[in-house]
Amino acid sequence: MVKICCIGAGYVGGPTMAVIALKCPNVEVAVVDISVPRITAWNSDQLPIYEPGLDEVVKQCRGKNLFFSTDVEKHVREADIVFVSVNTPTKTRGLGAGKAADLTYWESAARMIADVSVSDKIVVEKSTVPVKTAEAIEKILTHNSKGIKFQILSNPEFLAEGTAIEDLFHPDRVLIGGRETPEGFKAVNALKDVYAQWVPEDRILTTNLWSAELTKLAANAFLAQRISSVNAMSALCEATGANVTEVSFAVGKDSRIGPKFLNSSVGFGGSCFQKDILNLVYICECNGLPEVAEYWKQVIKINDYQKTRFVNRIVSSMFNTVSNKKIAVLGFAFKKDTGDTRETPAIDVCKGLLGDKARISIYDPQVTEEQIQRDLTMNKFDWDHPLHLQPMSPTTVKQVSVAWDAYAATKDAHGICLLTEWDEFKTLDYERIFENMQKPAFVFDGRNVVDAEKLRKIGFIVYSIGKPLDQWLKDMPALA
Repeated sequence: MVKICCIGAGYVGGPTMAVIALKCPNVEVAVVDISVPRITAWNSDQLPIYEPGLDEVVKQCRGKNLFFSTDVEKHVREADIVFVSVNTPTKTRGLGAGKAADLTYWESAARMIADVSVSDKIVVEKSTVPVKTAEAIEKILTHNSKGIKFQILSNPEFLAEGTAIEDLFHPDRVLIGGRETPEGFKAVNALKDVYAQWVPEDRILTTNLWSAELTKLAANAFLAQRISSVNAMSALCEATGANVTEVSFAVGKDSRIGPKFLNSSVGFGGSCFQKDILNLVYICECNGLPEVAEYWKQVIKINDYQKTRFVNRIVSSMFNTVSNKKIAVLGFAFKKDTGDTRETPAIDVCKGLLGDKARISIYDPQVTEEQIQRDLTMNKFDWDHPLHLQPMSPTTVKQVSVAWDAYAATKDAHGICLLTEWDEFKTLDYERIFENMQKPAFVFDGRNVVDAEKLRKIGFIVYSIGKPLDQWLKDMPALA
């Protein structure tokens, strides 16, 4: 029986290994992590992450050929294939601070693998890592190998949160990069045999190591670029009276462009886009390509501009101050169908409003009050370290409360910000909400979720990103 061990029981390791266990009953899969609370959650009925379909997959396999454990060394020692899916946060100090990936956790994982191994192993990069990481890991393993042979593969994940299980069941492609040597090809084929148990062979792509590592960064940069492109157009649409939804729909009808990732919003979030682009920028700078680095920086600049523009629009519309006004924030996760708040635009929007002394009431169906308070008190990039190494929240933000439903959040509010496109926000009783709000009542739709005309008929003043402006908003222009 092939034994697989995955170091890191997070958003990537947990779901990926659960699906491998489900689809490969002849493979024994162990997911290991040093975090006791996280492993305890994986072994309970309340999994540590929310992902549609994940519960069913885990329950079918757990205890049969899928195990969650804190005994990291035992499972690494016994494994034939070791996936490494640890955090690769952005460095906050030293060389490359603010851009380069911090490979501390990766390096300690590699040293531990070399230390405890008593048989040859295939080590698979699953975390998003900078190009040439495999080379560094290879050196660590080789210099500490005690005669044991290691093959390094890059097998980047291309999951979208909210559809991760579906993406794992029916991937667009599985990418495996390895050394172009007889041993390297053999290792690639061993991993290919695992995926081939449910993925059609023409969807399993094999490349050299560097191509696989760079493909992951490039894919995320291209996706983020599309979002920034449509968000840049949204600002122009507002200035000219065009409707960004109509523009993006018409643009997406061009088969060369296609319709995906063309929804205008308050900005992109998630753990990968910004981190991977910053990483790409740093790699370009290190390789003497400043023009290429500058090009990719613009994608993040537009994203930051979009969030700032949204906050400025709220403040200017409400008589140029939100001081002591209650603002209801509906949605805190970075997108629907996930409880993930990493790099969510809601953090920057809330901080912008708090900077103007607003009182904020937040409702999100999947995000806990503890998580929201952590996010609003944490420094940039702290979220990407393991939980036990994150700074403890010294205080809670007093001006922020968390409500149990949308109606409680909006009661007595002056304005509503829609920051996540949860389906339930489309069907709320907005007449009831309007009655219980201060007047004039504002809706700032950062996801183009609601029917603006319907809300205007109820009496709301509505701002929808990239849509023609209300007369009220024209009379109160937002300062850039």
